[in-house]
Amino acid sequence: MDLNEWFDKGMSGQEYIDSMNVNRKELLHIYQQFSLSDEDIRLYERLKKQQLRGIVLTADWCGDAMLCVPILMRIAEAAQIEMRYLIRDENLELMDQYLTNGKSRSIPIFIFIDQQGEEQAVWGPRAPEVQRLVDELKESFPSADDPEFEQKRKELYQGLKVQLVNRTDLWEAVHRSVKETLQMLDS
Repeated sequence: MDLNEWFDKGMSGQEYIDSMNVNRKELLHIYQQFSLSDEDIRLYERLKKQQLRGIVLTADWCGDAMLCVPILMRIAEAAQIEMRYLIRDENLELMDQYLTNGKSRSIPIFIFIDQQGEEQAVWGPRAPEVQRLVDELKESFPSADDPEFEQKRKELYQGLKVQLVNRTDLWEAVHRSVKETLQMLDS
């Protein structure tokens, strides 16, 4: 399938939110609390002329998607970018074209396309600041053969989720990173 067909296959933002069972409340919290500055809105309004569309590879259970998707939704509203959402595990053919480091099915992935379906930009899965936080948390992580591995992993993800939901500096880091990607299209 080409990117136009993937776009057509995707859900609207509201359909995606309605389908959520795991991180819906947290995603909506970030969406309701996050706002763009007037300067950012002016930048995104200039992007309207590009008539971009977007495809999001995501999943309800993913903490990174819980953080990034609502920020993208705000950006897309300002830039009038029509977005479509695809569940990663139901769309592996597309996901495998956007592997992180050529091997990981990390999400979210934002694929920005033009009206002809040509890829214009790709972003994901994490802002550099969020990646640094994850790397720091994993430094104290036991090896996979450690009897406490599963418990420590569960604790790490629970603690990370709390930070992603509540730390507005991480929200801003995601915004800056996505904005940098889109600014390249503002010519």
